[in-house]
Amino acid sequence: MFSIYILTYNEETEIAACIESALLSDDVVVVDSLSSDRTVEVAQRYPVRVVQHQFESHGQQRTWMLQSVPVKHEWVYILEADERMTPELFQECLTAMQSQDYIGYYVAERVMFLGQWIRRSTQYPRYQMRLFRRDQVWFDDYGHTEREVCNGPTGFLKETYPHYTCGKGLSRWIDKHNRYSSDEAQETLKQLETGTVKWQDLFFGASEVERRRALKDLSLRLPFRPLIRFFYMYFLLGGLLDGRAGFAWCTLQAFYEYLILLKAWEIKHLPPPVVSENSVLAIAEPTEIDSVTVN
Repeated sequence: MFSIYILTYNEETEIAACIESALLSDDVVVVDSLSSDRTVEVAQRYPVRVVQHQFESHGQQRTWMLQSVPVKHEWVYILEADERMTPELFQECLTAMQSQDYIGYYVAERVMFLGQWIRRSTQYPRYQMRLFRRDQVWFDDYGHTEREVCNGPTGFLKETYPHYTCGKGLSRWIDKHNRYSSDEAQETLKQLETGTVKWQDLFFGASEVERRRALKDLSLRLPFRPLIRFFYMYFLLGGLLDGRAGFAWCTLQAFYEYLILLKAWEIKHLPPPVVSENSVLAIAEPTEIDSVTVN
């Protein structure tokens, strides 16, 4: 058996379905980033443990979780609230963890958008580190998200998990990616100044993960990135075969790239905004969320 961590922040509309899919395990822990909605209240209706911790970044939250939140089993699986465990994936995880060859496994996501799986325009299969030995994997920050650091060889599972990336509506998606683009703009500038393109990984990478990351590093250096991304996803990957959902997805991703470019330009060329004394005092005053006990 393996334990399942579920990461949440303001997920009251998603958390019930996520937990119900995870209850195939006998040890489920919800790690909440001090939600201001009913996420914790809903989660506490189920036979799971709930802990809260102030969110700093995706990488730090995961590493804190692995180091500070004890679980029953050596192997763990990470779910986010808009993802689901499936019985087929659960059984493959049970089988895979018996092997002595790997300390962790990547699992591909199936992006569900506008009521359907958009397979082509989402670069399927896109793998994420999900199942691993708790003492052999930790996470660093990368842009708005995280990258795993693995202390040993890793493998790939055949089964996939559904990811309801727009389950809370387009407004939530746009708001979330507006915030993400600020972090991505910082990472873009950092990579352009100090990073390099790993050409060998781009063409001869041992896995989809290595090739995808090398392609991302290359894309940061291309002119007209938003247009190139739309063309690549919609025509080269076959997003046009995903119908209306595919066109919408490719358009949103191109818009996201353009937002990153605009924010990177803003950071590089415009002075930072002036913070007034009244604003500083307002930030310093305690708020309701600051009073929540952190475990």
